[in-house]
Amino acid sequence: MEIYQVNNYLTALGSKLHRLVREFIRLYHPQTIREKGWVWASGLLIFTLLIVMYGFSVYWSQEPELFDIRQNTERQLAGSKAVVGTHTTASLISVMENLLEKPGGYLSNDIMPPSVFLDNIPNWEFGALVQSRDLARALRNDISRSQSQSTENKYLAIAEPQFNFSNDSWILPSTEGEYREGLKALRTYLHDLAQSDAQNTQFYARADNLKDWLATVEKRLGSLSQRLSASVGQERLNTDLAGDPEATQSTNAPAQVEVHTPWLEIDDVFYEARGSTWALIHFLKAVEVDFRDILMKKNALVSLRQIVRELEATQQSVMSPMVLNGGGFGIVTNYSLVMASYISRANAAVIDLRNLLSEG
Repeated sequence: MEIYQVNNYLTALGSKLHRLVREFIRLYHPQTIREKGWVWASGLLIFTLLIVMYGFSVYWSQEPELFDIRQNTERQLAGSKAVVGTHTTASLISVMENLLEKPGGYLSNDIMPPSVFLDNIPNWEFGALVQSRDLARALRNDISRSQSQSTENKYLAIAEPQFNFSNDSWILPSTEGEYREGLKALRTYLHDLAQSDAQNTQFYARADNLKDWLATVEKRLGSLSQRLSASVGQERLNTDLAGDPEATQSTNAPAQVEVHTPWLEIDDVFYEARGSTWALIHFLKAVEVDFRDILMKKNALVSLRQIVRELEATQQSVMSPMVLNGGGFGIVTNYSLVMASYISRANAAVIDLRNLLSEG
């Protein structure tokens, strides 16, 4: 395009914007409102409120970007030296901080418009929250303890139940207040972890600790994969008792079951998976730093990196204003099946990684 054509285009665009501003001022001028009457004024007010709420909805629906693990740890430590465990703990703190401090704040317990009408970001929050709860539980029960008879860390004993508080309580006490109390205790644990004289505060980077936490991750990813795949409905054979001929269950179940995610819940599951994998990416990158010696000894470092690569693919931009749900090989794509594919591959890699950690 020639220079003069660009200038003409900008001039025309400026003229249109000028006319639009003048029309906006005319509509909201007090004299215009008096001439049109109260019915017209009320309609104009409602229209304005809808536009404002839509703007806030779009802004608040933005998902947080991935952050750098090492830079985040340096910021959280505020000058203290990083030691084993600080990257994982700092990542957990920042993931929880993002839930509370992202655009719009924490939305899962909001009861006022426009956030009460939003469901994508609250489901995203829940997915990230579940992964944070799992890691906090692993820190309290396993990673911070030398053996089963050892005393648990008093700050993790506060943080873990705080993070398990109801995710949608909006008053007395509020969810945000409870989670901030958990963050306060977790920051104290991180501070003590970096102090050489605080020998009662530990982070044990052992293969068995990592393997136990990955077992929980494996179940979370497996569940998400199944729920995402059920977006198109499937007939599945009942494999609940497979592998043990003497196994029993409390009630009988049919040999074949139909699994189908309701149409109105498809986007909920999709965004829950987005939030869950977003948090898990950070935790696994932190684990790569804190458990590096173990992973290298087991020749499992590349396996961990492959899991992260598969999960990073789940964070690609969604190009449609809604979660599309076409058939498996239909004309319209199915976002849930694409997401399930990435998560299934990551889950298979987690199983392989746990097997590597189990070997001598």
